[in-house]
Amino acid sequence: MLSLTEEDYLKAIYQLSENQEEKGGISTNEIAKKINISAASVSDMIKKLSQKEMVHHMKYKGVTLTEQGRQIAINLVRKHRLWETFLVRKLKFTWDEVHAIAEQLEHIQSPMLIQRLDEFLEFPAYDPHGDPIPNAKGEILQRKKINLQEAPLHQPVKVLAVEEGDPLFLKHLNKLNINIGTTITILDKVEYDESLEIQVDQSSSPLMISHKVAQYIFVAEGQR
Repeated sequence: MLSLTEEDYLKAIYQLSENQEEKGGISTNEIAKKINISAASVSDMIKKLSQKEMVHHMKYKGVTLTEQGRQIAINLVRKHRLWETFLVRKLKFTWDEVHAIAEQLEHIQSPMLIQRLDEFLEFPAYDPHGDPIPNAKGEILQRKKINLQEAPLHQPVKVLAVEEGDPLFLKHLNKLNINIGTTITILDKVEYDESLEIQVDQSSSPLMISHKVAQYIFVAEGQR
């Protein structure tokens, strides 16, 4: 049995590794930043997880998950995203309210409950933020996507996913009427600060968004 903290570490390492452009180990500093804790505390936990055969840790090469550690992490991600989907679809929470609640619910140790939850939701492939939900076998249906900053000018693109972690960011998107499935057209890219002038769903007046906001909105790659 792992503690809740140990499970959180495994999930953090998994998510960091999934977001890497080049596959390799994750540094203690990256983990510390991800979970907002000191690097020294991370080093101590990595030693414990290594002893439990959940991670491999090689000096100067970073941390990688063992197969067992990876399966536990994927299952946590699966539970988290299923709970977020349930909270939004069935309990009418908004997408900016569910992350912290799902962080607690993901630690429930009942495979039967998660199986029934998946069936009840009719086996959703993506959560309310557009992130893929691993199936019962741990398989993930990935989609090719780019952030909005990388999208071409004057070409309508559909929002596939958004960064879920910051409720303030999601509330900001609500004010802009941007959600999963929203169509966005980039009208201009400002060279000075890389902000974007965009049109949302064709009918709205143009509006400006910052470089930071655009980086956390993901659209289909190669969309025509």
